Amino acid sequence: MTVRIADLPRVRSRHPEAVAEAAARRARRPLLGDSGRLMIIAADHTARGALGVGGRDLAMANRADLLERLCLALSRPGVDGVLATADILDDLLLLGALENKVVMGSMNRGGLFGASFEMDDRFTGPRADDIVRRGFDAGKLLLRIDYDDPGSLTTMESAARAIDAMAAHRLPVFVEPFLSRRVDGRVRNDLSAEAVTTSIAIASGLGATSAYTWLKVPVTDDAADMARVMESSTLPAVLLGGDIGDGPERQEAAYERWRAALRLPTVQGLVVGRALLYPSDGDVAAAVDTAVGLL
Repeated sequence: MTVRIADLPRVRSRHPEAVAEAAARRARRPLLGDSGRLMIIAADHTARGALGVGGRDLAMANRADLLERLCLALSRPGVDGVLATADILDDLLLLGALENKVVMGSMNRGGLFGASFEMDDRFTGPRADDIVRRGFDAGKLLLRIDYDDPGSLTTMESAARAIDAMAAHRLPVFVEPFLSRRVDGRVRNDLSAEAVTTSIAIASGLGATSAYTWLKVPVTDDAADMARVMESSTLPAVLLGGDIGDGPERQEAAYERWRAALRLPTVQGLVVGRALLYPSDGDVAAAVDTAVGLL
């Protein structure tokens, strides 16, 4: 059955079992292809209430538009897969966009953007057992640590247990660590070389084994700093894109930082969302192709 984006409400209301059926018949692939590199499109921001891109507060609010952009990005040569929450993955399954793609479930989205409990990154998404049951290929978790917030210890413990559960199934889990703090009531991630190095060291030591742990790390502004940062662990890593802001100059500057960091020995690829799905010039295909070319 061919499903279009316009058909999704009808299929969901009349045939909810179609999601599980699409997951069961999905053609799978290894995490790493022949190139040994990963290009993953990230689309898990909306479930944390983060809908803005650059100066556009609700840029990601239109689901049909987001799905069109995702399907286009996933169709480009060299794109390996997608990182998303269950609702988006269910839509993409029904659309047939996940065949022979790496599918990564976003596991904790409880720390809502701007909320008083934003640092409480509870696991509200798929658990390890869910990822196995649905035939997905990996998981991702956010690990933000605030030294002034005792609740960060609970976040660390929950992350460690999730890493253990994924390792028990021999499934990779991508850990996105930050040292964070509140500034004027808003959560800010510290992207200094020292802070990123410390966060990587903490994340690398979580759980009973690190055999299936990958790191998802931000890129520092200085290439020399980034080289020193990545010396803090032997775990394989991918670079996160984040919201790089509007304007071709900022986009090009981000590409240059990614290009330099991709030369480092532990860096295996890119996981980028908003910067590619919502480029300042609106050309999703060109933005994705440029990012693939960096690999």
